[in-house]
Amino acid sequence: MLLGLTLVDYILVERLELDLQPGFSVLTGETGAGKSILLGALGLVLGERSDGTVIRSGATRAEVGAEFSLTGMPELQAWLAESGFEVGGEELLLRRTVETGGRSRAFINGSPATIQQLRELGARLVDIHGQHAHYSLMQSGMQRNLLDAYGGCAQLAERTANAYRAWQQAIRRRQEAQRRAEADAGERERLAWVVDELAALDFQPGQWQAVQETHRRLAHAAELLSGAQGVIELLDGEVNGVIPHLRMAKARLDELAAYDPRLADCGQMLADGLIQAQEATRELGRYAERVELDPDALAAAESRIAQVMAAARKLRCAPEELPRILHDARTRLADLTEGADAEALARTEADALAAYDASAQALTACRRLAAEALGSEVTEAMQQLAMKGGRLRVELTPCAPEAGGRETVEFWVAPHPGQDLRPLARTASGGELSRLGLALQTVLSARSGARTLIFDEVDAGIGGGVAEVVGRLLADVARDRQVLCVTHLPQVAARATHHWRVSKEDVGGRTLSRVLRLDPDERVEEIARMLGGVELTDITRRHAREMLARQSGEGQGRTAAPVAGRGSKASRGKG
Repeated sequence: MLLGLTLVDYILVERLELDLQPGFSVLTGETGAGKSILLGALGLVLGERSDGTVIRSGATRAEVGAEFSLTGMPELQAWLAESGFEVGGEELLLRRTVETGGRSRAFINGSPATIQQLRELGARLVDIHGQHAHYSLMQSGMQRNLLDAYGGCAQLAERTANAYRAWQQAIRRRQEAQRRAEADAGERERLAWVVDELAALDFQPGQWQAVQETHRRLAHAAELLSGAQGVIELLDGEVNGVIPHLRMAKARLDELAAYDPRLADCGQMLADGLIQAQEATRELGRYAERVELDPDALAAAESRIAQVMAAARKLRCAPEELPRILHDARTRLADLTEGADAEALARTEADALAAYDASAQALTACRRLAAEALGSEVTEAMQQLAMKGGRLRVELTPCAPEAGGRETVEFWVAPHPGQDLRPLARTASGGELSRLGLALQTVLSARSGARTLIFDEVDAGIGGGVAEVVGRLLADVARDRQVLCVTHLPQVAARATHHWRVSKEDVGGRTLSRVLRLDPDERVEEIARMLGGVELTDITRRHAREMLARQSGEGQGRTAAPVAGRGSKASRGKG
């Protein structure tokens, strides 16, 4: 249930706090006073699109907050926990801000959230029926959606649509494969040759550098051997070797250091150099022992390099790129081979069609059950809306497979007794459409999982005795749901338990909206205004009192004392 709504710098509202109660609440006021502003703000905090135009002139940011009660809704508390949001008891706080550039941010219980998460919550919390909804009734797609919503077939309809798209995709893949079969055959042949050639070469990533290093070593083995031995002679030769001379130099410095200790450091340096020279000599000796003069190994290395270079020339690439080319060719060849497998593609298409058929058949069964029940309930509601003897039937007509299933959905109506049933789009007048739309919405609201229902001028085009029936219907719905209704009909407003008036005020040269919760006397004045226009008379006031008293006597509206808000500031919200 919606507990409160807060607006800051939103369109014509500077700051407004509304405390809302269970039962039936109405918003009334002159046309253009700003009633739609409140519903637009609620839509914004429930995830609708936004832009910078919602920011009040002179402000830099708009903010809307909504507080809901989650009492008796454990599934939503579980959703919050699973989505990583804090579960603060049984209250839910939603907040949305919009910056000057149009950038918006969303919060759930104080934590940042995505707009999609707001929409998910909004769909479960609030069910909004717009003032022009009855015009969309003439569209076949809308009639189908209404039937699916009523019968609980929406998820099955979505699954059927997804199955249809998967089937169509399988058809396109098979058809595309057929068109490309000839071109792909040449490509497969070329790729198969590349794979065979490189697979036989067995050339692995990183091998090119290793092969080149092996070849250089074998090609210069004799030079490496003689060079290592020559350096050993230079280091440790008996006549001119470096090591003997280092020994002699160190010994002489040791003698001189006995006279001057400052020469000890130089002696240590020579000792270190002598150790390094001796270690290098030993390592070079071991290296010389390992150097092989192997003509066969050299020939094998040269042959390997020639093979790699030949393959690289054929494929017009660098030798080190050959392993990647082999991998890409194998991957592409596998894709083309799978795509060219006509039998496999046909099986995939058949499986997709079978999945679609199974889902579509289940959807048809669901719709058949719902169609009969919806026709019966709406027909019953029509009897109360000046359409006595009228009836509605939901026709399901088989059609070619499509995303919406294997049948079209069309509402057929006979507005008056003795008339034949005909398609709604070719039968109902504007007023009849309004009444039919209201009948459908009240029937559907009973099936809605949302605890809060909002009716935005759904009674447009209705008047007289029908208006009283509309008020009674909405009040009946409000017995176990919270109902908020924007209306211009005094007959509907008189049925409400709580009454708010929206008006415009000029404050310091600025036009601002103001929302006031009416006490019993103020409510009489507002109902009288709705009955008689600008000039109020004792007659219209007496008529308003009688209307309120009659509704109160019927137990539909308790107007003697409005339910107290959670704070006086909220109950008299300022624009």
